[in-house]
Amino acid sequence: MCGIVGYTGTRPCREILLAGLEKLEYRGYDSAGISLVHEGGFDSVRSVGNLSALRGAVDGGGPAGAAQAVAGIGHTRWATHGRVTEANCHPHVDDEGRVHVVMNGIIENWTDLKAELAANGARFTSDTDTEVIAHLIADLYDGDLVEAVRGAYARLRGHYAFVVLHADEPEILVGARKECPLVVGVGDGENFIASAIPAFLADTRRMQLVENGEIVVVTPGGTRFLDAEGAPLERGVEDVDWDQETAEKAGYETFMLKEIHEQPDAVAETVADRLAHGTVELGDIGVSDDELRELRRVVIVACGTSYHAGLLGRYAIEAWSRVPVEMDVASEFRYRDPVIDGRDLVIGITQSGETADPLAAMRLARGKGARVLAVTNVMGSQVTRPPFSLARRMAASVSAVSPDWVMPITRSRSSITGSR
Repeated sequence: MCGIVGYTGTRPCREILLAGLEKLEYRGYDSAGISLVHEGGFDSVRSVGNLSALRGAVDGGGPAGAAQAVAGIGHTRWATHGRVTEANCHPHVDDEGRVHVVMNGIIENWTDLKAELAANGARFTSDTDTEVIAHLIADLYDGDLVEAVRGAYARLRGHYAFVVLHADEPEILVGARKECPLVVGVGDGENFIASAIPAFLADTRRMQLVENGEIVVVTPGGTRFLDAEGAPLERGVEDVDWDQETAEKAGYETFMLKEIHEQPDAVAETVADRLAHGTVELGDIGVSDDELRELRRVVIVACGTSYHAGLLGRYAIEAWSRVPVEMDVASEFRYRDPVIDGRDLVIGITQSGETADPLAAMRLARGKGARVLAVTNVMGSQVTRPPFSLARRMAASVSAVSPDWVMPITRSRSSITGSR
């Protein structure tokens, strides 16, 4: 998941965007960025790390007048395509810096589009699928941003929601939705667009839902909804009667219920970007097929609810791979002398990335020569740093292991890092 927020109106919007991103940070916190319309162009600030890093970057520089900008977009990222670097942060732009875009989701045919656009002269500066949208819209733009977005939408495959700004039409935000969430906040002389209602609930309790397959045009004076063919759609305004806490729980009584009911979507997002045309695309994961065939077993170590997640993982791995899987309570594993060597893969699960027993179990396994994968929800935690990871950290990705480097293979609400 990633978080999107956009604003167009009459008020300075930098703080509005940052406040909205704070409400969406649960959707991704490995990097963030904002783009503000400023003097016929954009002032864009991007930063690796959680939102406090972006705030520090914003406070540390940029044109003074940009603080008065009245239109902009923001993004908080949970990485899928591309490492966690500033170059891969959103918003992404075209070659001339006239088109700025933020996206949540996956573009499945991005490599084909990238090759086509590059052949036509586009210069890519990131490893992301999102940058393709910026270049594609720039290529299609002929003075009408809505039509350029419609043209791009027709060519994109995947599940996604994105919002675009163009310097030539500075008050207009154009959003498009295919399966991923997008909602409009309706104000007085100002309007908002975001991945979720809490992003703008402090400013307005009136909203419009963007349905699947729709394009929305947001201006300070109103909104306009279209289907993919450009036909106008009617959309009423609904009142939100939730308080902030209820909104953040998406209407569920507790956060636990919310997380339980979100699990199908979380699993779908985990695997979606690697399933294409009926095949599984793992890319270059740094482990050959022969090395995988040499694994004699998988051992999962975890505690508490992570242990129960590991039990389900055991069933799935054995059913799919026919490789035997053992499940161990991490606190017991570390206090015995397990029979582990280089033919074994040990997967440690720790939600916080700081849990002592899984950390110790993974150290023990690594010391015995086993391959080690660590699954965690928290970027920057112990398990994402040496000695657990020997190389580049990949946020929101699954990573496989070779002796001294790590490559991402899929998306998850967790982060996975490997070592050997």
